[in-house]
Amino acid sequence: MTTEGARTSSGDSNPLGRDAVVSAVLTHAADLFAERGPAATSIRDIAERAGVNHGLVFRHLGAKDKLVKAVLDHLSAETAEFADTGTLTPDDPRLRRHWTVLARCILDGYPVGQMQARFPVITALIDQARSHRADDREAALSVANAAAFVLGWQLFEPFLRNAAGLDDLPNAELRQAVSGEAVRILCGDKQPSPADRNR
Repeated sequence: MTTEGARTSSGDSNPLGRDAVVSAVLTHAADLFAERGPAATSIRDIAERAGVNHGLVFRHLGAKDKLVKAVLDHLSAETAEFADTGTLTPDDPRLRRHWTVLARCILDGYPVGQMQARFPVITALIDQARSHRADDREAALSVANAAAFVLGWQLFEPFLRNAAGLDDLPNAELRQAVSGEAVRILCGDKQPSPADRNR
C-alpha cells in the first residue's frame, strides 16, 4: 500500500489510485527495461522505482510477460502520440528509449512482434510508402528496411562511428546522412517533395 507524501526512488510522490499506479509502473518499467533489459529487472525493482507495493504491479498488470507486453504497448502508443503532434525526431530520447526497450526485449528472448498489439508508427509509414512503391509488399519491405537501418544507427552509433572511422563526422552531418539514406530506402527512385518530407 502507498501513503500520501512518501517518495519514490526517483523523488516523485507515490502514486495513488489504479490509473496513477499503472502509469508509474509502465513509465518506470520502461526506464528499467531500457537500462538493463526485462530479464535483469524484477517486479520488485519496478515497484520500488515506481513507489508502489509489488502486489499492486501483479494486481493491475499481471506477471512479467503481461507487464512486458503492457510496456511495449505503452511505448508504442506514446511514440505514436508524439509522432502525431510532430514533436518526435529520429534523435528524440523518447524514441531512443522505445527502441532500446524493443532491442533489449528481443535480446532477452521476448517475441516482441507477437506481444505488441499495435504498430501505429510502422503502419503510418507503410501508408505513406504506398505512394512510392508498386504494391503493399514493396511498401512494407521498404519501411521494414528503413526502420532496421535507422534502428541500427540509433543503437550502435558509437560502435559504427569507430569501426567505420567516422568519429570526426559532426552529429548534424551524420543525422542528415542517415535521414537521407532512410528516405532513399523508403522511397526508392520516387523521392518525396520537400513538403512531403516535412509532414
